Amino acid sequence: MDRRRKMVSLVAGSALAAGAAFAATGAADSPFGSGPELTGVPTANTRSDGYAPASRLSPQLTQVVVAQGSTKLENPSALTSYYGYDNDVLNAAGEPQMVPTPTNTGEAHKTEPDKNTYLVLKGQHGADPAYDYGRHFLFQGHEGGAGGASSLTRINLDADATHRVTLLATQDSAGNPLSPIDGSTWDPFAQRLLLTTENPAAPTYAATADFPSKVDDVSGALGRGGYEGIQDDSAGNIWIVEDIGGSKKVGTTAKVPNSFVYRYVPAKPGDLAHGRLQALQVTGAGGQPITQATQTALNSPDQVALHTYGTSFKTTWVTVHDTAVDGTAPFNANTLAKTAGATPFKRPENGQFRPGSDFKDFFFDETGDTDATSPENDTAGGWGSVLKLTQKNPSATTGTLTLFYKGDQAHTGLDNVAFLSKNVISFVEDAGDTLHGQRNALDSAFAFDVNTDYGNAANQPVRWLAEGRDASATIDAANAGFGKNDGDNEITGLHVSDGNPTVGGILGAQNPRLGNGRWRWFYTQQHGDNTTYEVLAAPRHDD
Repeated sequence: MDRRRKMVSLVAGSALAAGAAFAATGAADSPFGSGPELTGVPTANTRSDGYAPASRLSPQLTQVVVAQGSTKLENPSALTSYYGYDNDVLNAAGEPQMVPTPTNTGEAHKTEPDKNTYLVLKGQHGADPAYDYGRHFLFQGHEGGAGGASSLTRINLDADATHRVTLLATQDSAGNPLSPIDGSTWDPFAQRLLLTTENPAAPTYAATADFPSKVDDVSGALGRGGYEGIQDDSAGNIWIVEDIGGSKKVGTTAKVPNSFVYRYVPAKPGDLAHGRLQALQVTGAGGQPITQATQTALNSPDQVALHTYGTSFKTTWVTVHDTAVDGTAPFNANTLAKTAGATPFKRPENGQFRPGSDFKDFFFDETGDTDATSPENDTAGGWGSVLKLTQKNPSATTGTLTLFYKGDQAHTGLDNVAFLSKNVISFVEDAGDTLHGQRNALDSAFAFDVNTDYGNAANQPVRWLAEGRDASATIDAANAGFGKNDGDNEITGLHVSDGNPTVGGILGAQNPRLGNGRWRWFYTQQHGDNTTYEVLAAPRHDD
């Protein structure tokens, strides 16, 4: 039997303390049936000089490599010849210098593959016109790159080693080098990959999925910002979550909220050239909008209230740009959102709709200050949080915002997100080297039950992954990344999907069913060796 068909069924239930288990209920009305328990990993891996611990997963899970940095591209380019390395520093054999040596202490620039998008497609092509590339594909934009250039790749999951990874593009349709790419999703209305760049000066892209990919700049309608998370809803709107760190509050390591949640409303579904970009505005005490100006003071009342369990806020979408009025020249969305009085958050990096909610419930995270010395950690979102936006439908103008989870030192820097089942959502950490050292702990991935009250301190998420640190990342961390590469490994690209490229396959449209063979679970261990994994059920050892 295909190992993917043995995947653990994640079932709605209580999220117990780390070290306990996600118990399968086996209830007759459960859409997932019964399944093995998902036991939490008790602790994170520690961080110390020269120490490269292995990752640890829940014992019911295992993982396999689908690509790693040293996987050679089937169609190398001048920029890059390997999945995770550019060609800016070569050894005597003309290969990228992947680790330093006594005679060459430099390193090639790591490409940093980021968000994963899984699609099942027919008739896809590659560099070899005689080869059958199969039907199962994993797409990534790359966040790093030599000279600020980047690339778009496709892992051909059905292919042999020679054809495993295809370089789809290094330039846009105007011949400009691609900017470093962060987020990605599939827009079934436009039949395009949507790619974000986390840079207000860089484009937002739309790309075709086949080889070679045609990559267009669509920031005349969707705008430019510190965009990271991106996904569609059932009405054809595009939701974008921004990550731009704010300035430090005077004399502290706490940062001013500086990033927004956006919604692009196209003139018609799939139109990436004409439409309105909106930003979320939250109404605070006294009926006044919570803006950046109301959150500049240390532990401002608005910020504290947003991060208090049991509070509820009214929300409104405010238009920041309309192509029918403002034209189609690229624009800075962050600047316009501030002018419009939208509400900034502490680096809200990613979000996703709850399956089965008819796109009414949208969960998004805040990474926070990622510094153990921030005086706003315990009070105003410094440790990060998960917020829940509820609307009567995805196109509604108004809604309600509540706090779902308030981070702490052991659960902080939350970044990528995926629903593992209807009621189980996973967030992963990107705490960064500074906080890793301060808390002596590397990153982890957690599973949360959306029906659990995390205001009760007895309820804690389940750690399903305690990330390790590969030797390459350990070397980078000891050498300040050699001036261009990052240090500790980071969990990114968390993605659960059945690959359905139609409107019915939009994330949130269906309940994930990881036990049925079609649904697949991926993540990338960014930095270092830049390895992308598929998560599988561990083999059972029945007596």
